[in-house]
Amino acid sequence: MPKLQKRHFIDYSILIPYLILCGVGLMFVYSSTSYMLIINEQNPASLVLNQAIFWAMSLVIISLMYKMKTDVLKSQRLIVFFTLTIFLLLIIVRFVGTEVNGARGWIRIGPFSMQPAEYLKIMVIWYLAYILSKRQFTIQQNFWTDMKRPLGLVFVMIFLVAIQPDMGNAAIITLLAVILLLASGVNWFYSVIVGVSGIVGSTLAIMLISRLGSLLIPERFQYIVSRFESFQNPFKFELDQGHQLANGYYAMYNGGWFGRGLGNSIQKKGFLSEAHTDFIFSIVMEEVGLIGALIILGLLIFMICRIFLVGIRSKKTFNSLICIGIGSLFLLQVFINLGGLLGLIPLTGITFPFLSQGGNSLLILSVGVAFALNISADEKRTKLALEYEYLKSQG
Repeated sequence: MPKLQKRHFIDYSILIPYLILCGVGLMFVYSSTSYMLIINEQNPASLVLNQAIFWAMSLVIISLMYKMKTDVLKSQRLIVFFTLTIFLLLIIVRFVGTEVNGARGWIRIGPFSMQPAEYLKIMVIWYLAYILSKRQFTIQQNFWTDMKRPLGLVFVMIFLVAIQPDMGNAAIITLLAVILLLASGVNWFYSVIVGVSGIVGSTLAIMLISRLGSLLIPERFQYIVSRFESFQNPFKFELDQGHQLANGYYAMYNGGWFGRGLGNSIQKKGFLSEAHTDFIFSIVMEEVGLIGALIILGLLIFMICRIFLVGIRSKKTFNSLICIGIGSLFLLQVFINLGGLLGLIPLTGITFPFLSQGGNSLLILSVGVAFALNISADEKRTKLALEYEYLKSQG
């Protein structure tokens, strides 16, 4: 087969939406932060410059990871090293971490901050994809024997995230672990047990927290109770814990079909605090309207579907599980973020993929894109080699 360089196999249906979404994200980070920074006599471009630095780092990482062979990504030493590193960081952040919005989950490194919980999301996908693909032929008969140690390690790390407390990321990582287990082909019985337990457990938790939260939950976790109270009726608590959600509704209402125009948001002018993080999609809807927001959302969903498709078509179990995990991560963040904005679920502080300001989140989501691009190229090259061998055999 004629040797083609790897750049000929770039999946532009993933790369181009990624670049567009990151560019749009920078635009809205500047739009949602510049006004308040000017009012506070600070550089109006400081936060968008910080985000741009992380995007530049992300592009370098994508370039380097794309050039790697997928066999390197399946290196046991590499996976064990990064898994143990994240585990140690989760322990370190518990004792020396910086507290942000009530959660001790950040490690300050000079002018930058590192959030180990964000890195754990991609690490759990990578680690479980490796374990499940390696044990795919024995997992049906010896599920608990094969998986008790890997799952035990994963859930210890999830626990370390939950006690920061960061329940939003803990929930996402738990769901990712469940999705990867179900995608690996485990017995349907385990799928039913997991599904029923999740539905029943979530229902009971919502009922108990809503009615008895103040009695059952320690003071450190009382913010969970307030979020449950406010999401049910944010306007009742508009001057208190329902402030964010109520003003998010106002922003979305102000936008109408076509928006007020870029930079013309009202709510970002001190009414909607932290508008550039988990509430940035409210500003998007206010400035470009429902139509513009749906176009952006549609582009993101298209990219997610393409990543899922790469996973479904993959011939190698590791490649398939990685792409399914990454697609699920993106989809979960979209669902949880928009679910919180629309009042369908309690607010969790989860950022909107590629749009919200947050260097750690952007970096990890970009690593996910790098995995998907590398695997897509590997699958295309394998398919082309097989087709070439077939045609050669046919004369």
